[in-house]
Amino acid sequence: MKEQSHWKSSLWFDAPTFAAYRHGRFIVAELKTSHQVISTSSSAGGLRDTVTHLVNHQSCEGADHKERYLEITAVGPEGYHTSVCNELSVDPATAAVMGTAANMIYAAHEPCIFDNMRVDAIVTAGVESNATCAGDPAQWIETPQGWNKLADIAGTINTMVIINEPLMPEAMVRSLLTIAEGKSAALMELGISSRYSQDLATGTGTDQVCVAAPIVRDRYAYKSAGPHSKLGELLGLATRTATRNALRWQNGLEPSLTRSVFHALRRFGFSEPAFLEAMRSRLSEPLMRLLDKNKNAVIYEPQVAATAYAFAAVWDRVRFGVLPPSAASDILRNQAATLAASLSARPELWHTFWKQLEVQMDRPLDAMYDAFALGWTAKWPSKD
Repeated sequence: MKEQSHWKSSLWFDAPTFAAYRHGRFIVAELKTSHQVISTSSSAGGLRDTVTHLVNHQSCEGADHKERYLEITAVGPEGYHTSVCNELSVDPATAAVMGTAANMIYAAHEPCIFDNMRVDAIVTAGVESNATCAGDPAQWIETPQGWNKLADIAGTINTMVIINEPLMPEAMVRSLLTIAEGKSAALMELGISSRYSQDLATGTGTDQVCVAAPIVRDRYAYKSAGPHSKLGELLGLATRTATRNALRWQNGLEPSLTRSVFHALRRFGFSEPAFLEAMRSRLSEPLMRLLDKNKNAVIYEPQVAATAYAFAAVWDRVRFGVLPPSAASDILRNQAATLAASLSARPELWHTFWKQLEVQMDRPLDAMYDAFALGWTAKWPSKD
């Protein structure tokens, strides 16, 4: 039990129904009494009343950690589960384990309390290369012979939620939906792009969750955990806030920094290399040099970023059939002209820019590149 004593010396915080420990590559929530637990754990998963520990484990680094990947895949999910539990000296049969590449030091804890009701969410999150939207092309296929990998993925949102009140089994299941909605709301706030489609992300392809509620035979067990109930509100708020904070620490996703044009249009293929290449073919050498040295002032400029978000939102409405395809190029043209006027700081030139722009729906980003070039040139016109 030496290892167990070791991690138990790393108390993170003590809550009424559990104690949380953060030690090295582990976060452990030790439940103080019998709990009903529903989880995605490959072993001891599903709905159980025998789980005593919830574990979040950094199993590897986020990029190119091939040795660990091969080691974990060689032993399989059950073998990995057992190895994590053995390292902690906890019983594999009574531990719900989640694995991730996220650093445990970046975990976010968010308690939400109303009267005697308390919800604690502990979240680690990373979305840089694995953010996805429900319905995106899959990266794995499960067969009777095992799992086959279709592409490299990295990034996971692991959510640990402990509720201090008993829940009926149906409420336990409903809590998963509310927690998932809270996670997706945090991604929506930050405008996270799917890495596999042109949609905004709703999660990652490897998200995991553990939810625990105490078993108390003589106490009222809540029947609802939906957003219309106070319990659902606490679940959604705790998860949403903890997810947002975890992404701030793990990926540097401060809300104010997500206003960049790259962030707004990333899911459509707008990247820094593509942007700079497009500008080199559109700007004179002196203006290109000036843009390159003042790039951040341009891409983070609030009015320019707002126009990029508007362009993305309008493009979405076209893709989803809300706006007629016949009007799409004209609608996007308006947004591109607004970007040029915003960048140039000369709104009176909006119509001049509009007349110079054209949107081809098979390459709509070209209009944005053109708008940047027009706006930057108008802001700093040649003295010749």
